[in-house]
Amino acid sequence: MTIPHRLIGTGDHKVLVLHDWFGTSAGWGPFPDYLDGAAFSYAFLDYRGYGERKDVPGAYTLAEIADDALALVDQLGWESFSLVGHSMGGKAAQQVLAQAPDRVRKLVGLTPVPPGPYPMGPDDEKLFFGAAEDREKRYAILDRVTGNRAGRVWLDLMTARSLELSTREAFGAYVRDWTAADLVDRVAGNPLPVKVIVGRHDTLLSAEAMRAAFLGHYPGSELEEIADSGHYPMHETPVALAVSIESFLSR
Repeated sequence: MTIPHRLIGTGDHKVLVLHDWFGTSAGWGPFPDYLDGAAFSYAFLDYRGYGERKDVPGAYTLAEIADDALALVDQLGWESFSLVGHSMGGKAAQQVLAQAPDRVRKLVGLTPVPPGPYPMGPDDEKLFFGAAEDREKRYAILDRVTGNRAGRVWLDLMTARSLELSTREAFGAYVRDWTAADLVDRVAGNPLPVKVIVGRHDTLLSAEAMRAAFLGHYPGSELEEIADSGHYPMHETPVALAVSIESFLSR
């Protein structure tokens, strides 16, 4: 099976990029325009049920994302690579690390879901688990995680794109997997260099949440908080995000 993808750059440092629950390989806003293609090669993957792979059936789990990600890097001939994962994609990146620890050079978790289960109260379960079939719930989640400061036009656009570019089945299945999956025993103590980047206005996956549930599992981890961003720095502060990621990968 040939896996479609978006490739940016021709540099020696290979980087696999995994999108969030709402996104696609093309859903990174202006951020890809500011990447250094001479130093890096970036491969952006669509998950099954999303984007260019919207019609590809699957189980819609993190493990399946990792299997497809490893199949893509094999297809590209990449022996080793770094990982960038956003939100749900941050947990999927940790799944890749768990399955192929000897191949991963560095990991960037961009407002990432921590490696353990993600507990929710009844109201949040209703909101998140109901979002597959409910446009207003998707809108409300996006508004909340950007600190109620993103504006109606952007929120409408992101909501519409998520509805258009993912299937309801995949969207609903992935949230149940990324909230329940427990990778702690498979990644805890890994000395891999890890950078966690969060936005100060992210009301769910905040710096405090990362210190409590993420950083302690990786002894080689560090944290950066972007002051003017919420959960979507690739849209909110794309230049600062590109600099932050590439300065870490270049060390």
